[in-house]
Amino acid sequence: MAPGRCLIFLGTGTSTGVPMIGCDCSVCTSADPRNQRTRPSVLFALRGGNLLIDTTPEMRLQLLRERVRNVGAIAFTHHHADHLFGLDDARLFPRWIGGAVPVYCERDTEEFIRRVFHYAVREDGPMPSGFVPKLHFIRVEPAVPFEVFSEPVLPIRLEHGPLPVLGYRVGGLAYCTDVSRIPEASRPLLEGLDVLVIDALRYDPHPTHFSLEQALAVAESLRPRRTYLTHLSHAFDHGPAQEALPPGVTMAYDGLRVEF
Repeated sequence: MAPGRCLIFLGTGTSTGVPMIGCDCSVCTSADPRNQRTRPSVLFALRGGNLLIDTTPEMRLQLLRERVRNVGAIAFTHHHADHLFGLDDARLFPRWIGGAVPVYCERDTEEFIRRVFHYAVREDGPMPSGFVPKLHFIRVEPAVPFEVFSEPVLPIRLEHGPLPVLGYRVGGLAYCTDVSRIPEASRPLLEGLDVLVIDALRYDPHPTHFSLEQALAVAESLRPRRTYLTHLSHAFDHGPAQEALPPGVTMAYDGLRVEF
């Protein structure tokens, strides 16, 4: 384990969050703070700076809650709303780093951002500092490492139903959210892990996410030393669900920190 590196779970919920609007189930009305799940995102707190994975609609609240004072770079898994629509709050990030924020993503995600956040990428003159996000896009490709804060980051191709998405590996930790299948070509990139973070939406099967049973099967086949489950719906009551898990597997929760 390299000193000074930590993964912070900013959000561990599904696209609706938990509690869900209009739901009175025992999990959505639970007093256990571990059942309060914002949309899925993590922060790689690296020795040279903070790499944010995805910008959820609650990004501002997530960063304030965890007292994260600066973000130096962003990487996107894909462009679904629950992973992207907090991007406007990145407009403050350039003040901390002295320039545009590096944004690592695939072409489809960049094109989506350019359409939805067109005001942030227009080229008709400079905007006042802090008025709009200032972004510097850097294209990434699966299985081709790139460097952030002198750390190699490895994008990993995953499948989210019919949509190709990315997971990210830094050292011995891999973050794989929003996944229903791991292509065979990607499995060697997930060997020798100390920590695997994997999507486990609910108990029942789902067309675009791993179920709990499927996520556990992936963990058993890859054999990481530790596995953390994320993208959790209100199907899971944290305490009882955790008690039923095998050794080495943990239900993640918002605010959990994992050194690696």
